[in-house]
Amino acid sequence: MNRTFGPGSVPLTGEVHVPGDKSMSHRAVLFSALADGTTTLRGVLDSADVRSTIGAVRELGARVELAEQPDGSLAGQVAGWGSSCPLPWGVDIDCGNSGTTVRLLMGLLAGWPTEVTLRGDESLSRRPMRRVMAPLEQMGARFTATEGGTLPVIVHGNAALHPIDYVSPVASAQVKSAVLLAGLRALGVTRVSEPSPSRDHTERMLPEFGVTVYLDPARHAASVTGPVTPESPGEIVVPRDPSSAAFLVAAALLVSGSKISLPGVSLNETRTGFLRVIERMGARVEVVPWPETDGERFGAIVTKHTPRLTATSVSAAEVPTLVDEVPILALIATQAHGETRFERVGELRVKESDRLEAIVSGLTALGAQVSVEGDTIVVNGPTPLHGATLDSLGDHRLAMTWAVAGLVADGPVEVLRFDAVSVSYPGFADDLESLRSQ
Repeated sequence: MNRTFGPGSVPLTGEVHVPGDKSMSHRAVLFSALADGTTTLRGVLDSADVRSTIGAVRELGARVELAEQPDGSLAGQVAGWGSSCPLPWGVDIDCGNSGTTVRLLMGLLAGWPTEVTLRGDESLSRRPMRRVMAPLEQMGARFTATEGGTLPVIVHGNAALHPIDYVSPVASAQVKSAVLLAGLRALGVTRVSEPSPSRDHTERMLPEFGVTVYLDPARHAASVTGPVTPESPGEIVVPRDPSSAAFLVAAALLVSGSKISLPGVSLNETRTGFLRVIERMGARVEVVPWPETDGERFGAIVTKHTPRLTATSVSAAEVPTLVDEVPILALIATQAHGETRFERVGELRVKESDRLEAIVSGLTALGAQVSVEGDTIVVNGPTPLHGATLDSLGDHRLAMTWAVAGLVADGPVEVLRFDAVSVSYPGFADDLESLRSQ
């Protein structure tokens, strides 16, 4: 489905409840399926990616009864297999477009005596999986994959996994989480260290399920001691997604006269790099913290139009805290005074699309001054943007970025394959329109 977004002469005003956090929704469903007992979930994101995880745990034996709520979220119960239910043999699971689903399942399944095939769509089938397979193979699991280390992957689980002290060459929440989940089935301490902090939702949520996670901030390390079976905490409430919120925040910053409020958003420090960057740029944004829930910080984000933004540099160490927001930050940078640099963002090349190339080509088509220096994106501004036809490449983050560009450009922007937003924010266009009409 293609969709056109016109110039944003109308201010964005009002309040929107963005969808539940995608990363935490995946984990809430997966950990509930692992646990002994029945867990009540509220605020779960209803999106294509999360439905891939829901479908996967059903195939593996969990009972999932989640229903759509008036706010568009999912709520209900998940009864896990815990320690009593052996996983089925020979199951074939379609993970759709969800990298989180497939990579966390690889870790979750590694320590069970089962054989499961994991598949994905065309986009997911191009994404690298060896970075997850390598540490899990050190623990004793086996995998059969394509020659390039991509899907489909057959997981050959091993009930006698041994623990490892893994030093990851990249900061990746998916790699870290996969190893820690495998560590729940290994005898002894499994530790993962990273070069810089990555998202820590697994470390925060596992203790809610009775699993002790030891943290070593100096090494950016987390560890678990197995074997241990998670136990249902009774209820988990998923905060709203800061990555989804970023696109509406950007729109409010850039469209004259705008002021919006986004309540209930996760304020986890490993996810708020976007906010720290735009604050450096001079954005008129206020964060109002609420009481902590289920180990997570959350609150309201209030944003006003900011007529003058200043360029900044985004360091490589910051990238793991905002990697999903680089496309929209690059769009903001086109309207900032000076040169903005995004250092060492090569990871963007192996997302749902080659986001690095797509950002550069898309912004160039809009009339921006943007270039690539190795794995660094350089944007010079401010520059006026013009109407264009841009392809999302089936990538939800690009689809939303180009939609916001349509509010900033002097002519309409047609977004090809806009329906890619269903992966994380199915109601994005409707929420954007509601802010234009309040």
